[in-house]
Amino acid sequence: MTLEEVLIQKPSTERAQCTGKALEEVLVSAKDNDSLTVGVYECAKVMNLDPDSVSFCVLAMDEEFECDIALQIHFTLIQSFCFDNDISIVRVSDMQRLAEIVGDKAEQLEDAHCILITNPADGSWEDPALEKLHLFCEESRRLNDWVPEISLPER
Repeated sequence: MTLEEVLIQKPSTERAQCTGKALEEVLVSAKDNDSLTVGVYECAKVMNLDPDSVSFCVLAMDEEFECDIALQIHFTLIQSFCFDNDISIVRVSDMQRLAEIVGDKAEQLEDAHCILITNPADGSWEDPALEKLHLFCEESRRLNDWVPEISLPER
């Protein structure tokens, strides 16, 4: 049985928990391998300069920023770029939890709205959890959920 079949057979809450754990694993692993870009503007720079290096995109939103029109415009442009370049993309609603995972600095908390996972130039870093996330995104697109939301596990 493939992961895709397992995920389809599981109830949606269980499926979301599995993908949330996989996302946390990937973020920790990417951070350890220096393969993370954090921040809307920093991510835009990477996407502009080297879009082929981008493997995965995470957009984070919480209630405080829901009415931020500029941020919504940035998200729309980032999503469009990801779709045009076949980059898997997900949303996370708990930006504070995401910031805890990817950074130690309090200043990163405010600009953790966009996180990119990049591939090193030498291609030395591969993560099975990242493959799970790509499969999840692929399956979500088949169900017309183009930017699926993932819940990160609590600590």
